[in-house]
Amino acid sequence: MAADAPDTKRPLKLSVVMPCYNEKGTIEQILERVAATPYEKEIIVVDDGSKDGTRDLLRQLEPKYGLKLIFHEQNKGKGGALATGFKAATGDVVLIQDADLEYDPADYPALLKPIEEGKADVVFGSRFLAGTHRCHRFWHYVGNKFLTFVSNVFTNLNLTDMETCYKVFRADVAKKIDIESQRFGVEPELTAKVAKLKCRVYEVPVSYYGRDYASGKKIRPSDAFEALWVIVKYNLFR
Repeated sequence: MAADAPDTKRPLKLSVVMPCYNEKGTIEQILERVAATPYEKEIIVVDDGSKDGTRDLLRQLEPKYGLKLIFHEQNKGKGGALATGFKAATGDVVLIQDADLEYDPADYPALLKPIEEGKADVVFGSRFLAGTHRCHRFWHYVGNKFLTFVSNVFTNLNLTDMETCYKVFRADVAKKIDIESQRFGVEPELTAKVAKLKCRVYEVPVSYYGRDYASGKKIRPSDAFEALWVIVKYNLFR
């Protein structure tokens, strides 16, 4: 896909796509961090039917951060929110940013560098290569590594962290991906479709500040079973 690479002689415009559901306690802080990154960018926040006051807060923050706000009247899951955000993106590069504080926008330079240098079409930010991370939930770690292994078997990629939030795409690649999964199955779906497009995929280490269920973490053990089915579905049957 290198022939279609964007013009890297000029600064790239970044489209930050942020799915959001009931994140009133963190949304302002993460928006402040994203806005502080030194890039020309648009911040696309897709509120996925929040009921905790997040929507009212986003309306207040819209002029401060120049947000592109999109509201889902019904919850469609992370995949549904990303599908909406990808369609609205107008930048040269599309970056997925969660609305909590688990991932740090200070890692944007490392994530964007392989694309800016014309080496990569897609970049994954790995929590397991290096970087600062909270040490907790061993079985979540085991589950992530297992799902990444199974995904690698089917895609023939040698990723260390398929389930990471931080996935960055050249815009022409993002526009070719029709996101169908609604919940967290979107992560293996995106990985499978990137592999089928024969993209040049890079991984870089990122920091990770994981939260627990008491702090609002939404992924559940049952999502691992969905992820396994999604890996098989999008690698073998599509």
